Amino acid sequence: MLEEYNWAGNLRYSAAEIAQPATVEELQALVASAPSVRAVGTRHSFNDIADSAGLMVNLEKLTGAPVLDEAALTVTVPAGIRYGDLAGFLVERGYALHNLASLPHISVAGAVATATHGSGNRNGNLATAVAALELVTADGELLQVDRSSPDFNGMVVSLGALGIVTRITLDIQPAYEVRQDVFTDVPWSSVAENFDEITSAAYSVSIFSSLAGPNASQVWLKSRTDAELPYAGKVDFFGGTAAAEPMHPLPGISAVNCSQQMGMPGPWSDRLSHFRLAFTPSNGDELQSEYLMDRRFAVEGIEILRGMAAQIAPLLQVCEIRTMSGDDLWLSTNYGPDSVAFHFTWKPMQADVEALLRRMEAALAPLRPRPHWGKLFTLQRPQLQELYPRFGDFSDLARRMDPRGKFVNSFLTRTVLG
Repeated sequence: MLEEYNWAGNLRYSAAEIAQPATVEELQALVASAPSVRAVGTRHSFNDIADSAGLMVNLEKLTGAPVLDEAALTVTVPAGIRYGDLAGFLVERGYALHNLASLPHISVAGAVATATHGSGNRNGNLATAVAALELVTADGELLQVDRSSPDFNGMVVSLGALGIVTRITLDIQPAYEVRQDVFTDVPWSSVAENFDEITSAAYSVSIFSSLAGPNASQVWLKSRTDAELPYAGKVDFFGGTAAAEPMHPLPGISAVNCSQQMGMPGPWSDRLSHFRLAFTPSNGDELQSEYLMDRRFAVEGIEILRGMAAQIAPLLQVCEIRTMSGDDLWLSTNYGPDSVAFHFTWKPMQADVEALLRRMEAALAPLRPRPHWGKLFTLQRPQLQELYPRFGDFSDLARRMDPRGKFVNSFLTRTVLG
């Protein structure tokens, strides 16, 4: 039986029916006949973005081997494939993706549609690797688009509003190795003075903290071994100290399920995510929110949030600060300038968390934070439309492609389409 709840267990889907088509043709027929339909992936969204008042379709049975195009340096995959499984396929053939999210368990289509990212000063989010899409439109037709197609930059981060994606083509590159080094207790004063230097110290950098106290608890450096390694094997890092053993982002938790650390080089697929694919993520033990903003405001954002530490601490498990490069995908949270992200893993206390989010959003408002589309936030359409220069263009595109609102659900009504 298909799951009726999301991954975290904080949302029960309201769909009247959940279907699992085995072929694209079956999916086309379902979409054509349904008055209301949404797709659900690995259920890792913490809000109702994937919910439907009518039919919900799960694409796990739409399988098929990835198709490698070595000349074009792309791979075409079924939409429901998980990043960890795709990574295994690519590693065996000597190729790589440019980035991975913290968890390799999420589906490619779901991550792309919500601008889920990964990190790195020069790295675009996962959606920036999309070279082409195949999707079932509201009338049940199959549409194929690529970077040469009109409005393609509006179709990649789609929030599921334009159709149900069946296949995705991604850019790839030759395989590379990564080493992961962790440093502890980096003073906040040092982070403020050296933020750009810290986040450019490796291919991907994450700062973990409770936001309280004088120090950031951990800084994780993921360094490509084919590049300069200025902090490899170093004992000191901007006032912090090299970890003496593998670390979990949460203090006191075993690192057995975390990706390989202690500077041991290995495949990109085993280092860029924080957790191993073989690890089953916890269910019902956490909630998540994330806000992204212009990287120029990183230190100011840290100061605002640290000023709220007494309010945040009772609900927080850990905060992660990371960066990524800007892009031109209309509803990407990284549209335009390079970004900094503040990711919050909360205790499973949703009413209290949402009340706190309203206060956080108000405090951060001058910095124009964009919430991650798949996580908890309270901003609605009037506030969100001010944050995206192409917001109106996307709304127009959605209405052209889905004039009867077949893919519109309560989330889209509340946040984007009115």
